[in-house]
Amino acid sequence: MSNEPNKDLFVPAKEREDTSEKISRPSLSFWQDAWMRLKKNKGAIFGMVVLISILLLALLGPILSSHGLDDQDLTLSRMPPKVQGLENVSWLGLDGTKRETFEGETVDVVKERALARYSQDDFEFMTFEVLNEGNPSANEPAEVTAIFDPYAEKNVEEYYWFGTDTLGRDLFTRVWLGTRISLLIAFVAAFIDMLVGVAYGGISAYFGGRTDTIMQRIIEVLIGIPNLVVVLLMIMVLDPGIVAIIIALTITGWTGMSRIVRGQVLRLKSQEFVLAARTLGASNKRILAKHLIPNVVGIIIVNAMFTIPNAIFFEAFLSFIGLGLQAPDTSLGTLINDGFKALQVNPYIMIFPAIVMSLIMIGFNILADGLRDALDPKMRE
Repeated sequence: MSNEPNKDLFVPAKEREDTSEKISRPSLSFWQDAWMRLKKNKGAIFGMVVLISILLLALLGPILSSHGLDDQDLTLSRMPPKVQGLENVSWLGLDGTKRETFEGETVDVVKERALARYSQDDFEFMTFEVLNEGNPSANEPAEVTAIFDPYAEKNVEEYYWFGTDTLGRDLFTRVWLGTRISLLIAFVAAFIDMLVGVAYGGISAYFGGRTDTIMQRIIEVLIGIPNLVVVLLMIMVLDPGIVAIIIALTITGWTGMSRIVRGQVLRLKSQEFVLAARTLGASNKRILAKHLIPNVVGIIIVNAMFTIPNAIFFEAFLSFIGLGLQAPDTSLGTLINDGFKALQVNPYIMIFPAIVMSLIMIGFNILADGLRDALDPKMRE
C-alpha cells in the first residue's frame, strides 16, 4: 500500500487580488500593544484599580463626611469605628463597641476590673462573655470578654466609619486628607526627580567625554550623602512642612533616574537613526528631545512608578519620627505616629492609615512590575 497522499484531496486556493496582500494582524502602535499586554496582567490591573479607588477616596472622601480636619469634640474621644450595615457583624470590629479580655480569680472580680477599665459605675452599657469561670483550687484564672458600647453611653447616633482619635476628631476625614497630602508630596517629588534626572542623564550620556566624567563625579558625591542628613539640613534652613520635605526628597532623589537614562542613551546614541538625524542637520537639543528621550520613555515611566511609593514611605518615616509635617497638617505618617501611641488600647487609630499606606505601596509596586513587562519589547509575543 502506497503512503503517498491522493492528489485529489488537495484543491488549489483561489487567488484574490483584493485580499492577497492583506495583513491578518492589526497594525498596533507601541502604546496600544503595551496596553494590550498590560490588560492581560491581572496583578497590574488589580494594582491600578486599588490606586484609582484610593485616589478617588482621597479626593471625595472628606466631602462624604460632615466633619473637618480639626473639628474637635473631647466628649467623643476614642470612639470605635461603626459602619452602617456592618454593625451586626461583630467579628469585623465595625460595630462601635470596645472588646477586651480580662483575667482574675473569679468572674465577679473580672467584671469589677472591666468596670474600672472603662470608668463605669454599673453594667448598663456593658455585656460580658464568660470564656472560663476559673478554678481557684487549681490556680486556674477566670477569663471574661467585656463588651462596652460608648455610642450608647454617650447617646451618639452618628456613625464614625473609622472612629475618632484622642481629641475626638473624625478619623475618616483625617485619613483621606492625609492620603491626599502624602500622594501630593510623592507625585511632586517624583515629577521633579523625573525632569532633573532625565535631563541630567541624557546630557551626560549624549555629550560624553569630560562632560560625562564631571557630571558623574557630581552624582557620586550626592549619592554619598545620606537622605536623613539632607532632611535635617533642610529642616534647619526651612520650616518643617510640605516644601521642606519635597526639597529634601528631590535633592538626591533624581540621581537614580539620571543613571538609568544615561545607560539607555549611551546604548542608543550610536545607532543609525541618530546618525541619520545628525546627517540631516538636526541640533543636539533636537536629537535628545525628539529621538533619544522618546525611546526611553517606557523605562522612565517604570522608574517613576517605583519612585512614588519610595517617596510616600520616606515621608511617612519622617513624620513618624517627628521630622515631617507639623500640626495642624496631617499625612499618613503623622496619623500612624499618633495611632502608635495608643496602639495597645485603641489599635484602630493606627490600623486604618497603616492599611491605606500598605495598599498604596502594594498597588504602585504591582502596577510598576506590570508596566515594566508591558513596555519591554523583548516580552512581546
